[in-house]
Amino acid sequence: MSDPVLALDGVQKTYNQGRENEVAVLKGVDLSLAPGEVVALVAPSGAGKSTLLHIAGLLDTADAGSVRIGGQEMTRLSDRKRTAARRRDVGFVYQFHHLLPEFTALENVVLPQLANGVARGAAEARAETLLATVGLQGRAGHRPGALSGGEQQRVAFCRALANAPRLLLADEPTGNLDPATSDTVFEALMHLVRETGLSALIATHNLELAARMDRQLRMTDGHLDPA
Repeated sequence: MSDPVLALDGVQKTYNQGRENEVAVLKGVDLSLAPGEVVALVAPSGAGKSTLLHIAGLLDTADAGSVRIGGQEMTRLSDRKRTAARRRDVGFVYQFHHLLPEFTALENVVLPQLANGVARGAAEARAETLLATVGLQGRAGHRPGALSGGEQQRVAFCRALANAPRLLLADEPTGNLDPATSDTVFEALMHLVRETGLSALIATHNLELAARMDRQLRMTDGHLDPA
């Protein structure tokens, strides 16, 4: 039986907000994400879902507990090794696309690969394939300002998967879009995830979108439970 792509065990996180004012955001979170599984993380604003995603994606550290990606313990790695693991294993998508405005859609997907040591020809070929997968083959030469909001977010999905991570973490990836565009963009995301076979943890307020994933988890009072 293969290792979970992501495994959290007893993860805790507390923030200090002034003298004698501590806020416990995560109170012992356990989570196991199987290869190829797409899981919805449902939680209201302020419940700690972004904190959880940042810890799972090695952007932040837990106060207690462990984080394993692909069976490898990440908790006690040096900053350099954590950064390398994040670049290799994790892709991020946020509510806002954060594309580089001076570069084309294709270039936005190529650049992370060049930073990871991929040759330009191979990087451009992969970028073209990813953009075609989400129906943007005819928009590859356009800069973000010439793309619609839904198109920009689809480029952001491709950029997150440019280096072929094993894990995708998405924080309200359709939250900035109107309902019709949100549905189209979500379908593109799911198609991309299924085509590449990676695992995904997707935070969303949208219960209809959550119901279309493999499993739903709800964050309540610092814990995760089946939704």
